[in-house]
Amino acid sequence: MKQPRAWQRMLSGRRLDLLDPTPVDIEIEDIAHGLAFVARWNGQTRGDWPYSVAEHSLLVEEIFARDNPGIAAKWRLAAVLHDAPEYVIGDMISPVKAAVGPGYGALDERLTAAVHRRFGLPAVLPAPIKKSIKAADKVSAWLEAVRIAGFRAMEADKLFGRPAPELVHRLEIRLRPPAEVRTDYVVTVARLLAAC
Repeated sequence: MKQPRAWQRMLSGRRLDLLDPTPVDIEIEDIAHGLAFVARWNGQTRGDWPYSVAEHSLLVEEIFARDNPGIAAKWRLAAVLHDAPEYVIGDMISPVKAAVGPGYGALDERLTAAVHRRFGLPAVLPAPIKKSIKAADKVSAWLEAVRIAGFRAMEADKLFGRPAPELVHRLEIRLRPPAEVRTDYVVTVARLLAAC
């Protein structure tokens, strides 16, 4: 019986093996392009453009940096890259991830480790850093849910926890064309890499 194809051809020309990803097959331009075209919330958001995973990742990095003043650039880089595997596996909403089961988590972990190694980060982040990025991710999810995904604040509070007002003050949910978000993502990663 023929083995099913488990690799994805990237626009860079790289061939990423999803079952055994290697750092050498990962390019930031591929990540940025893919994430700029992957819609959060399964596309169920208000506005003329889908709210992309790339845009979400930039917001998470901003929240993480605000919440951790003076933190090293490499951990801010980790925040930007926190959803990087979604450039090839898409952004599954939590109920779908639960239905798919542990196989999804294992795939995500392999891809995350390869992305991290590609950009000079540890394959597995230190627990306090991972926890802090997750906290920023939840703040972003709450903001997105309430401002563009049609959730009532009480509903979002139950799912994500209500963020402190000072964390969400002056944070903006931006809906931009994919090409603009893609460029901003690449520039942000380059700036953080240069500061590492």
